[in-house]
Amino acid sequence: MADKQPPRHERPIFTDKEALLYHSQGRPGKLAVVATKPMATQRDLSLAYSPGVAAPVLAIAENPSLALDYTVKGNLVAVITNGTAILGLGNLGALAAKPVMEGKATLFKRFADIDSIDLEIDTQDPEEFINAVRFLGPSFGAINLEDIKAPECFVIEERLRALMDIPVFHDDQHGTAIIAAAGFINALQLTGRDIKTAKLVCNGAGAAGIACLDLAKALGFAPQNVTLCDTRGVVYRGRAEGMNQWKSAHAVDTDARTLTEALEGSDIFIGLSVKGALTPFMLKNMASNPIIFAMANPDPEITPEEALAARPDAIVATGRSDYPNQINNVLGFPYIFRGALDTHAKTINMEMKIAAAHALAELAREDVPDEVANAYQGSRPRFGREYLIPAPFDPRLISVVPPAVAKAAMDSGVARRPIVDMNHYRSELSARRDPVAGVMQTIFERVRRDPKRVVFAEGEEEQVIHAALAFVNQGLGRAILIGREDRVLQTAVAAGLELGDQIEIHNAKLSSRNAVYAQFLFERLQRKGYLFRDCQRLINQDRNHFAAAMVAHGDADAMVTGVTRNFSHALEDVRRVIDPKPGHRLIGVSLVLAHGRVVMVADTAITEMPEAEALADIAIETASVARRIGLEPRVAMLAFSTFGYPPGERTARVHQAVRILDSRFLDFEYEGEMGADIALNKQAMSAYPFCRLKDTANVLIMPAFHSAAISTKMLQELGDATVLGPLIVGLDKPIQIVQLGATDTDIVNMSALAAFGIGG
Repeated sequence: MADKQPPRHERPIFTDKEALLYHSQGRPGKLAVVATKPMATQRDLSLAYSPGVAAPVLAIAENPSLALDYTVKGNLVAVITNGTAILGLGNLGALAAKPVMEGKATLFKRFADIDSIDLEIDTQDPEEFINAVRFLGPSFGAINLEDIKAPECFVIEERLRALMDIPVFHDDQHGTAIIAAAGFINALQLTGRDIKTAKLVCNGAGAAGIACLDLAKALGFAPQNVTLCDTRGVVYRGRAEGMNQWKSAHAVDTDARTLTEALEGSDIFIGLSVKGALTPFMLKNMASNPIIFAMANPDPEITPEEALAARPDAIVATGRSDYPNQINNVLGFPYIFRGALDTHAKTINMEMKIAAAHALAELAREDVPDEVANAYQGSRPRFGREYLIPAPFDPRLISVVPPAVAKAAMDSGVARRPIVDMNHYRSELSARRDPVAGVMQTIFERVRRDPKRVVFAEGEEEQVIHAALAFVNQGLGRAILIGREDRVLQTAVAAGLELGDQIEIHNAKLSSRNAVYAQFLFERLQRKGYLFRDCQRLINQDRNHFAAAMVAHGDADAMVTGVTRNFSHALEDVRRVIDPKPGHRLIGVSLVLAHGRVVMVADTAITEMPEAEALADIAIETASVARRIGLEPRVAMLAFSTFGYPPGERTARVHQAVRILDSRFLDFEYEGEMGADIALNKQAMSAYPFCRLKDTANVLIMPAFHSAAISTKMLQELGDATVLGPLIVGLDKPIQIVQLGATDTDIVNMSALAAFGIGG
């Protein structure tokens, strides 16, 4: 693990107003239904509905298993709740739970390419809930129960599992248990303990606590060595108060009556209770190298700082992302359901849960790929006390956990469609992985490891203040707003924002650095028609010049601008202050995120009609950026022709650029000239067996600025694509320019890229 851990977030990383805006802007909510088949012509519609739909109807009626071939059933999960235990908010009802269930559905898609629909059942009666869900089997491949309070959740899950022939899985119970189990499997190994003799104490007898103990015993913990505690103390044999059948199953013969007494000599503490339930005093009497899993939400039973102060030999895990060893359910449920769906399993049984836990534990012990290592500034994370379980953005999860779950389903006899070729299955799973969110997530994690000071030039604008606050609250660094302090504070108050001590406000006209910056600018511009008073005026009155001068002098690490001024004008301002990096070409690179693919396009901002030499330089510069964000560059030099036909002047320049690249003995794949359809379609590319690209291109070098700019803007507006940029690449300092009128999210993304060092 890296020495430098992310900062703790004492405040939320966004305001309630921002969260509400996120859910309401554009189309309300977080989900939409998108057709997977063409719907453009009358023939398409006839095939999709009547009369064409009759053929699969009759086929399924004759052979129900064909529903997996002709419908979405085999890749569709229902996320179902009654809203009686919403996150840490309690019983707020079915409708109030809908945003959470929509969010859960998006996680299924993001991490495992599973389609999901949320269903909120408006009843708190377990029998009514069971009867509402039990008949949904024909519609879905599996059921994910969520946010249902204990002990009703035990009854509901148990009954539905018996009544339905598809997996029914209460993630609040089993997801937490599986990830925690992976963690303590590795913690036991690190501390040299035998699971059969290790003593475990669990504080919290709700859904997750009971599930943790069930799984712990299935893994090999001896029942007499496992103690459960609740709000009344130890669950011991003979206790009458506050008991139910699920607690009784874990009652033990013991003289201990309190958590403090139960912890004496114990090896492991699992907490699923409340903040402060575990004190430093209690840790004193635990065994050597105690294993502390304090997973209360949102604040743990004891903080890692407190635990390690009391017991420096402890291994500590929590449910929080700002500490090492986060017990995060997203490591489990997407991949467990993936394996269950792909084998058409009847249920998710204990064998599959154990397989998932061991797969996660084993993955953490392997060397991490660069994509994960890049998020840890300074050193590559390695298996140990602060790296017990994989990171949520580890790209190997999709190809490691589902095969383990699928194999367990087959070995235990619940798989109805066994997987014959497991290696081929792993390859298919890797292709499902969505790289889009991973790109920005990796960059954000990397910046958190090495926070920066970013200057926001247009500090009086509301969306800029929102972005600066989000930048700070996400642990990315310090924010510097350029503007008049009274105006900035007035705008912040009107927006309901409270600026903390991590946000500075600098008035260019009143700054103590004003004279230094003006003299610096005059020395740069004095032979370009500028007098000293011109430079003084630019520093005093133009925030782009002042902000860029801050970066030039090391008073800030990076800069973001562009909200109130168009890209070209903002770039002119910056270039008066900052030069291109020696030996590099200044270019614009756009990051296109669409349909699970990440593609870089250049030059989208600087060089209007590049010659062959310039095109080669642009390709090299863009390939370098691709590597920095975790992509292995495959560069396509685009033209309207493919490998010489049809010929043309621009095609000849692109062809010459490829020859120049050949002469430079580069260490990345490139090819050209070729059309975009060939570069992005592996089947079309196969018609050219001599093509040097081993897969579809992820870096597209356009023949001219206008074609690059037009194509990326069309993609953004018509192609359901997210386009970041143009990113400025090749300046001597990291400075980024957002689009005119950019949203706060756009600004945060660009500020993170600038802090990451893209642009400088």
